[in-house]
Amino acid sequence: MQDRILVFAAIVATACFVIAASAQAGGVQPTKGQSAEQMQKDMAECQSLASQSSGFNPAAPPPPVASAPPQVGGRLKGAAVAGAAGAAAAEVRGQQRGGELYDQASDDVKQEYRQNQAKSAAAAGAVVGGAKQRQDRRATRGAEQQQAAQTESQAAAYDQANQGCLLGRGYTITP
Repeated sequence: MQDRILVFAAIVATACFVIAASAQAGGVQPTKGQSAEQMQKDMAECQSLASQSSGFNPAAPPPPVASAPPQVGGRLKGAAVAGAAGAAAAEVRGQQRGGELYDQASDDVKQEYRQNQAKSAAAAGAVVGGAKQRQDRRATRGAEQQQAAQTESQAAAYDQANQGCLLGRGYTITP
């Protein structure tokens, strides 16, 4: 959860930086005697062109990845499924391997055997369920990081296109 917050904060900070950098009229100076009205018109046109060429609109940055809430209980689910499967498998194995010996054993001995097999399978299932849960979380985090990187790349392309357009129209951009 904390990783999602950090990724979202990075996206918002990048968008705010781009908006602030591109909207900063004090950083753009006319070099060919353009009027304030012409400067506003040129800035609006350059921002529009930059948005079209980069696919990024600083006024409406893309929303964060809509991901499902983090999975919980992976180990428990894995243990439950594997435990049930282990008990059923123990019954089948007991009859296959033991044959008459298994049939002659008391119900308590059969029950203990099935319980031991179920416990072993549940432990393995808990490990598998936990691993699956961690794998899902990594995939979600990777998608969020990929979107943040893509947004950052688009914002940089927007900024570069906007600055190039303004330079081409006879403006100086100061950082």
